Amino acid sequence: MRDRGFWKGEGAPVTYRMQPLRAMHTQTLVGGGQVPPIEPRSIWILLAVAAAILAIAGINFTTLSIGRSASRAREVGVRKVMGSGRSALVGQFLVESVVLAAISAVLGLGLMRLMLPMFNQLADRELVFSFQQFPELLWMIGGLVLLTGLLAGSYPALVLSGFRPVEILKSKIRLGGSNLFTKSLVTGQFVLSIGLIISMLVILQQLDFMRSKNPGFNRENVVVVDASGTNSERIFPLFKQAALTHPEVIGVAGAELGLGAEQGWSRQGWVHENKLHEVYEYFVDNEFLNVLNMQLVAGRNFDPKFSMDTVNSVIINESMMQHFGWTLETALGQKLLGYYENAEKPLPTVIGVVKNFNFLSLKEAVQPQQFHQFSDYTPFKYFVRIQAGDPAPVLAALGKNGTNWNQRYRSTTVLDDTLNDFYQAEARLGRIISWAGGISIFLACLGLFGLATLSVLNRTKEIGIRKVLGASIARLTTLIAEDFLKLVFIAILIASPLAWYFMDQWLADFANRITIQWWMFVLAGAGAVLIAFLTVGFQSGKAALMNPVKSLRSE
Repeated sequence: MRDRGFWKGEGAPVTYRMQPLRAMHTQTLVGGGQVPPIEPRSIWILLAVAAAILAIAGINFTTLSIGRSASRAREVGVRKVMGSGRSALVGQFLVESVVLAAISAVLGLGLMRLMLPMFNQLADRELVFSFQQFPELLWMIGGLVLLTGLLAGSYPALVLSGFRPVEILKSKIRLGGSNLFTKSLVTGQFVLSIGLIISMLVILQQLDFMRSKNPGFNRENVVVVDASGTNSERIFPLFKQAALTHPEVIGVAGAELGLGAEQGWSRQGWVHENKLHEVYEYFVDNEFLNVLNMQLVAGRNFDPKFSMDTVNSVIINESMMQHFGWTLETALGQKLLGYYENAEKPLPTVIGVVKNFNFLSLKEAVQPQQFHQFSDYTPFKYFVRIQAGDPAPVLAALGKNGTNWNQRYRSTTVLDDTLNDFYQAEARLGRIISWAGGISIFLACLGLFGLATLSVLNRTKEIGIRKVLGASIARLTTLIAEDFLKLVFIAILIASPLAWYFMDQWLADFANRITIQWWMFVLAGAGAVLIAFLTVGFQSGKAALMNPVKSLRSE
């Protein structure tokens, strides 16, 4: 390679290195073995989702603790009169917060053990929780409990310890909750929740787009028989003859490899005039293009009447044509120079050009590809196109349910299913984000409910006076709810551009992608506003129905 000018560095162009076993799972470019790889970015996305939900729960604890400050105000006043300092009160409330977080962690671990099988099914993983296998979980969970307790309890501790005993004992204390900080917490909750909902909508739309987009051939109503490991060269003609006798079978074709996830691929590389050419190649028979309804845009298909078709004829796709700088008019008859090192072999010659189709995942752009039916290859995948409808009778006829054919091949699959398997990771992520979005909006509503309760307590006298002066229940409900709905609208304005940015970054890895639509933001925002209004409206309506005599007497 150095002599040919392909390598100018020191040492050898290819080296062997050691790889940690634990790295094989996340280093997808060099990973291998029996461990299925996973993108590290997916792990970070899930960690970010978990952190967002935990942040929402922590904010809830903060707002609800402030809401409960009324019940502890006299306690603080009495303790201060008895000589307790502010630092002692802060320490007490922080310890209570950490203890509550520890109790929550114990309950959470128990809930996790119950729901781990469900999560494994949802994520299609086999996660195992074991302190023996992962001893680092001990300090990680302990640190998480301590951090959560301190962060969630610090602000309520400072608020409660700051009450003045004279105002408390004279019942002049006004509860917190309407200040900028508390409103910022609630707004932050809904920013995270709305962001997760928008992300869920984008992921689901992208997944639906990839599953429904035409890959460039007719993927529906095709059954694929896997005959690898058999004497397929002898079996295939017999199978084809038997299958075509079934009235539901339209056509049968053979290929060396299947289409879809984990079906394998073959790529040929060669150098000509100091340029490297890498081309995906598929061995197919003369019925393959017809059975899959692929479109020839130039030239002809393979034909049994031409003996050279099994020697050096190839059909290329448009991407390969463009790679070599050919056009539809000049591609036919071109030879793949440098394909063989042995100059005595006849060079592959282009006899046709097929319209581009996605033989890999739609996440990737269409790569250069060629078809051939060279005589040294064997068809191990049988593509059977059937009539639209229930495939069960055809599967039974092909040996799925007991005929002697099932003793000769390994399995039968539906082409549409193997193509959809390309997008299992996106489907898993969509399911997880959907659950996370639902949980986050539920938790955010709990915080909003607590803040609404706090606001009602602060405005009890106002509500009673307004009701005596003739304000309707609907007007009182709207009056209380509108302040909180403003926070939700602010959250929508903040979450929308953030969600658009991160989702646009996520979509950037897809060669075929959707355009993020305005209705996704409107739907997520409208849903958040509706849920928030119902949450606040319940508490507001309850306050509006209160007897004004009792409201005024409370003062």
